Amino acid sequence: MAEPERPVRVVVADDQTVVRDGVCLMLRLAEGVEVVGTAADGAEAVEVVAATVPDVLLVDLRMPGVDGVEATRRVRALERPPAVVVLTTFDDETSVLAALRAGALGYLTKDADAPAIADAIRSAAAGRSLLDAGVQARLVAAAGSPGGAPAPGPAVEGLTPREVEVLRLVARGAANREVARELVLSEATVKTHVNHLLAKLAVRDRAQLVAWAYQHGVV
Repeated sequence: MAEPERPVRVVVADDQTVVRDGVCLMLRLAEGVEVVGTAADGAEAVEVVAATVPDVLLVDLRMPGVDGVEATRRVRALERPPAVVVLTTFDDETSVLAALRAGALGYLTKDADAPAIADAIRSAAAGRSLLDAGVQARLVAAAGSPGGAPAPGPAVEGLTPREVEVLRLVARGAANREVARELVLSEATVKTHVNHLLAKLAVRDRAQLVAWAYQHGVV
């Protein structure tokens, strides 16, 4: 008999007690998710993450002292960094891109329901990015507006057509297996393309690939 899968271990950080407790209650009812710690600000979030080594940090953006962006940056620099999902009331492109550049893999607004939050947590733990549909729409609109993110520059021209296809799918949240199925490639080939993208674009991880793709209008 196969052993049950280990639940995704989560730390929840939000400075509002009511919100924090409500999210924890929702997650404790979600299948495959275990809350292992909470924090009331970004500095405490980093301490709790370092002590509990969770799979995912679910963090608010606007908190006193160390905010969610800086907390994301700090936990992603830990020896065993968790994936980060932002849960906030702010969905403007400036906030989203700041979080993605810091290393967040998911971004949801606080009107998301319990299944959506749990799904984002599980996706992040599996290495997949997941952005709220409204957030994606704002990023795409910003990329196409005169005052939005910059248009594709010389770096995009340095990518092969296949690498651009892979980048677009990764930016939309596809895991390597899903990219492979969509493009009729092996997972090993997709992994090679992703590694080439990381090197060519000088970014650290998949979260920064997502941020780069939206910043440069690739998606």
